[in-house]
Amino acid sequence: MRHNKKGNHLGRTSSHRKAMLANMSVSLIRHKRIKTTVAKAKALRVYVEPLITKSKNDTTHSRRVVFSHLKDKNAVNELFRDISVKVADRPGGYTRILKTGTRLGDNAEMCIIELVDYNTTYTSDSKAAKPAARRTRRGKTKSAPTKTVSVDAGGKVVDTETVAEEPAAKKVEGKIDEPAVEIPKEAKPKEDKPKDSPAKGETPEKEA
Repeated sequence: MRHNKKGNHLGRTSSHRKAMLANMSVSLIRHKRIKTTVAKAKALRVYVEPLITKSKNDTTHSRRVVFSHLKDKNAVNELFRDISVKVADRPGGYTRILKTGTRLGDNAEMCIIELVDYNTTYTSDSKAAKPAARRTRRGKTKSAPTKTVSVDAGGKVVDTETVAEEPAAKKVEGKIDEPAVEIPKEAKPKEDKPKDSPAKGETPEKEA
């Protein structure tokens, strides 16, 4: 009976399993995400997250402990120099497992295991959008009213008036405001008025 034996042996001997997890940890530290089976990813998560926590305390002893697990100087340097700074404010849970389906050959469950802080898809670092200006039904923005104060010679306030400022004119890109020029209308030619025709019974006057 397997009482109190929670670890997954992954079908390997102890030395083979430790070497495989160390190799996968180095790959995860270098590439920030790797593709593997779900069983290996869950075993890797338990193996690598305590090492990331250990890297937050950058001492010689911590580096030697991490190196005894990883066996790679470049990975240890990157872990203590870059990753530890990135995850400094996170109190655990440095990795994420995303299932991607099954493998064609043996139908094994596949997944992607990645470092949480290096994937910007799920982080909300975008600044909150500024509230839009209030608009009336006519489409004009309302501006805050300004107070005009009149003071007499003695320095006393006589009366105050509130005047609402008109919204500034909208700028149209690519167009230049040109001064309005009045175009004179073309003078129409005067039509010759017809001479009054003589009334019936009258003889037209002859010119001298």
